[in-house]
Amino acid sequence: MRPFDRESVFLGELFSEIAQRGRRLLWGGQSSAAPAGTIGALAAKLMSSRGEASGVALAMELLKAWRQLDDGARLEWFRTLADRFGPDEKRLDAAVEAWRGTRSAEAASHLASAAEPLRQELFRRINLAPGGTATLVAMRAGLLRHLADHPELEVVDHDFVHLFGSWFNRGFLLMTRIDWSSPAHILEKIIRYEAVHEIHDWDDLRRRLQPADRRCFAFVHPQMPDEPLIFVEVALTTGIPGRIDGLLARDREPIDPGAADTAVFYSISNTQRGLRGISFGSFLIKQVVEDIVRDLPNLRSFVTLSPLPGFADWLGERFRDEAYDRDGPLHLLERPDWSEDAAARDAIEPVLAAAVAVYLTETKDAAGRPLDPVARFHLGNGARLERINVHADLSPKGLTQSHGVMVNYLYDLSSIEAHHEAYANKGEVAMSRAVRRLLSAERPVGNGQRAQRVTASS
Repeated sequence: MRPFDRESVFLGELFSEIAQRGRRLLWGGQSSAAPAGTIGALAAKLMSSRGEASGVALAMELLKAWRQLDDGARLEWFRTLADRFGPDEKRLDAAVEAWRGTRSAEAASHLASAAEPLRQELFRRINLAPGGTATLVAMRAGLLRHLADHPELEVVDHDFVHLFGSWFNRGFLLMTRIDWSSPAHILEKIIRYEAVHEIHDWDDLRRRLQPADRRCFAFVHPQMPDEPLIFVEVALTTGIPGRIDGLLARDREPIDPGAADTAVFYSISNTQRGLRGISFGSFLIKQVVEDIVRDLPNLRSFVTLSPLPGFADWLGERFRDEAYDRDGPLHLLERPDWSEDAAARDAIEPVLAAAVAVYLTETKDAAGRPLDPVARFHLGNGARLERINVHADLSPKGLTQSHGVMVNYLYDLSSIEAHHEAYANKGEVAMSRAVRRLLSAERPVGNGQRAQRVTASS
């Protein structure tokens, strides 16, 4: 057993013993019986509790009650959190008046404290229970399913995001190597959570983990040691690949790791829906690169082969709005069999590549970031947009989400920090000369006109 595992077991046993003692104090040893009332009553009692042992016991009962709720009852719980566990209004009013009167640092501190919703302290107390962190993550996953129909619950989500941003920052995450000898329950999670290229069965998983030219890493949190947050799958190759089928082929011949010159990050999967939108830091991939280099100093290039999950939808909107010439090559995409026609592929390739360049570098979301979530991740981690690979993934999923296009992002150890800072502070997208040339090319627009030449912004 690894030291980290021993510490986790020890802490788990310690908190369980504290909780058992707390139950005896609260309910005279009837540890299996929850107090009368709803989960909201348990939350109120937890907030009024002063003892740590009784607090842990109450938190455990609350979590037990939560797990037994159906979806409708969980929605009512989220409403309770929104309505009954906001800021203490009387305390907040007094703090506002004190700030207006003195504008002192002390008054500002009291105001900040008074403005904090009671939900945040409730979540902190729940987090003291064994399994509290994982259950709170699952609780937010349940909340996210209701936000579209119940926007008034966004105040609850803001508090989850605020706390998770601290609890799951990069300093708490541990990176571990996963291989075919890893525990079965961890291997099963790789199959379950693979979000980029489906793993069909255990033999498929073995092909990704067992060969000498494959690597897999997981990032875990000390409070969730059996629930990896991120899996990173790596292929060792000669040269930078432009297609995914060769990396995943059942009959491919593994290469000697000593002969490889490139490490390819071909699948990065976030496993916890409840941590959507939570940043784990900006240098996760750099840590993987540094670990690989220690074992394989012969490697020279570190790249991704990344999907573009929203590109097809974006291009469809542009095409419908006549941002592209409806009589040009892109109309061929409307043919269901275009990917099987070599002439159609050749005609589409240059226009499709230019469209991807625009999508990744010029199209922004409301916050001024690239629209593509995969691009945001890699650019934020200090990568450079290196190469656009048309016809790289002609699987049904690849055609549906990106018309088969994939992208190489390059991680250059000498410039990761500079690229990250330029992206974080100025929104600059680091890109290769090849991508710049695509951006400066003329692009077809509606009504047979031509667009002005566009120069890359970085």
